[in-house]
Amino acid sequence: MDHTDHTDHTEHRSLGTYLTGFALAIVLTAIPFGLVWTGALTGPAVYGVIAAAAVIQVLVHLVFFLHLNFKSTPGENLFFLAFAAVLICIMVGGSLWIMFDLHHRMM
Repeated sequence: MDHTDHTDHTEHRSLGTYLTGFALAIVLTAIPFGLVWTGALTGPAVYGVIAAAAVIQVLVHLVFFLHLNFKSTPGENLFFLAFAAVLICIMVGGSLWIMFDLHHRMM
């Protein structure tokens, strides 16, 4: 096998991985938007679908964009998962804090 063939194959596989992750991210974004827009689900059911799509999308990003797998060292996996968990807590916690504060101020 020629070295350039291996490089081209790796780049092609990487591009395919990114495109697959991108397509999944679009679908996982479109599903909650579509449900809210059409009103197909309401109340707690739509919140559950949005939360599930968000968690699945985080996993898609970790696997397809950060290439996180269990073949690498456990220390690397733990670091990336902890970093993702901290970011998620900051974003979700901050968003909830802002929404509850705005709700309280409007009442």
